[in-house]
Amino acid sequence: MAPAFEPTAAALPAAVPPPLPAPRTRAVLGHAALDFLIAVAIMLALSFATMVAWAVVRGIQIGLAQQAAPTADAFADIGQPGGLAQLAMALVAMGSASFAVYLLRRRAGREERAASWRAARRPATWAWAAGVGLATFGLSAALSWIGEQFGIEPLPSNVEMIQAALRSQFVLTLLFAVVLAPAYEELLFRRVLFGRFWAAGLPGLGIVLSSLAFALMHELPGLSGNGPGAISLLWLTYASIGAAFAWLYRRTGTLWAAIAAHGINNLLACALLVAQG
Repeated sequence: MAPAFEPTAAALPAAVPPPLPAPRTRAVLGHAALDFLIAVAIMLALSFATMVAWAVVRGIQIGLAQQAAPTADAFADIGQPGGLAQLAMALVAMGSASFAVYLLRRRAGREERAASWRAARRPATWAWAAGVGLATFGLSAALSWIGEQFGIEPLPSNVEMIQAALRSQFVLTLLFAVVLAPAYEELLFRRVLFGRFWAAGLPGLGIVLSSLAFALMHELPGLSGNGPGAISLLWLTYASIGAAFAWLYRRTGTLWAAIAAHGINNLLACALLVAQG
């Protein structure tokens, strides 16, 4: 009969370590990239649809005015939409994309909404919002001045559109620039994109990537006459502003603060455009 004995530690099979979890960063990057691509796809589709709708309506107006079927010259007279029409197209395209991604991908729960409203009731929240709004406008002015010292004078692609809209419909343009645009842009870039990284414990990476996306959406190469230096300066400006809004969102705990700061920045920018004629 074989003697019974306890095996030594050396005789035991080596323990197999548990598999490591998949990197969280990779998963968050994938979700954020999908958020951004969905928003871009919706925006491009609606931009095309609204442009076609405007062209059809404009063509009908020209045909009725001529009391005849549209000719080749009439189609050439359609031209380009005015500043207010472009703002309306941007509102439909970008606003719809932002709300669609929010509702489909990162809708806020009841607890998050309650925490946001509690933060919004703190006076310090609005002090931070006012300070960041003033600081971002000052930063953009400083970067513009620095660029001029090196012979770089960037012209944001949306400046002429906003100037034309301010001349034709001042109140509606202010409503768009100060209230509506800040609301849907903050919803997409801060609540959805930055918020996804923040919730995953990667706020620093979220600030960088969401701010880069914010800059890219505001200044696409080829849509203006800006050269590489001017575009780089505009990207730096928009990315810095976006980073400040993301920081404010995290600092206060409510998106309303970022929306308010964004609105203050845009209000001051519109005031500067009006002052410049």
